Amino acid sequence: MNKSGLDNLKFAVIIAGRERKEAILTDITALECRIVNVVYGKTSVISGYLYEMLGFVPEENKVLFICMITAEKAAELFELLGKKYNFGDPNTGIAFTIPVSGMAF
Repeated sequence: MNKSGLDNLKFAVIIAGRERKEAILTDITALECRIVNVVYGKTSVISGYLYEMLGFVPEENKVLFICMITAEKAAELFELLGKKYNFGDPNTGIAFTIPVSGMAF
C-alpha cells in the first residue's frame, strides 16, 4: 500500500456492553470496516468511591471491537455511535481511532 493509502486508513477501537455486540457488529460491517476482531472482556475496576463520585454504573461484561476503517467512514462511525448508541452519554461506550500512518510496524 502506498503512503497516501496509509494516510487515509484508521485503526478503530470500540468498547461497549456485550448486549450491543450483534447490532454494533452489523453496523460497522455495513460501514466497510475491515479486519474486524471481537474480544470479550471483563472490567477489573472495583466499584467504590470513585464510581459513586463520577456517577458511573459498573458493568462487568464488555465487548471490544478492533478494526481498520477509512478516515471518511470513521466520521460516519462516530456519528452512528453517537446517534444510535448514545456514546456521548455516560456509561454507554468508548470509541477512538488512531491513524495507521502514525503507528510503528
